[in-house]
Amino acid sequence: MHTSPENDDCFAIRQAARHISQLYERHLSEAEVTPTQFSILTALRDGANLTMLELAQAMVMDRTTLVRALRPLLRNGLIANEPDGQGARRLQLVLTACGHARLDEAMVHWLAAQNEFERKFGPQQAAMLRRELFRLTRDVSRA
Repeated sequence: MHTSPENDDCFAIRQAARHISQLYERHLSEAEVTPTQFSILTALRDGANLTMLELAQAMVMDRTTLVRALRPLLRNGLIANEPDGQGARRLQLVLTACGHARLDEAMVHWLAAQNEFERKFGPQQAAMLRRELFRLTRDVSRA
């Protein structure tokens, strides 16, 4: 079977993801965070304290990639490791006061990226795409 980019689902999804990531990177760089770091900060704000495993599962990331993204957040004091109360060996990742402040700053830039994307793509199309991508993630991960 001969394939080309026009009928390659993986290529189309990855190309779109790179393009959209670049848009968000441009905006979020103003707050000195990457889109992945922004998502981590948001997950910790919304999910309170999470273990490394819980965060990796929530982010659909392998541990090595997550550790690489966490390093600058830990180094800059935006998140911290704290014992989870069930034993000294189990650590939870916690959003610090500096992390909350950086997330608030980054949120302004994220909103600008979100607005730019929706202005270019259309708000209804963006909402439909988001729903479909979440459904795709859910359905494909079960298969």
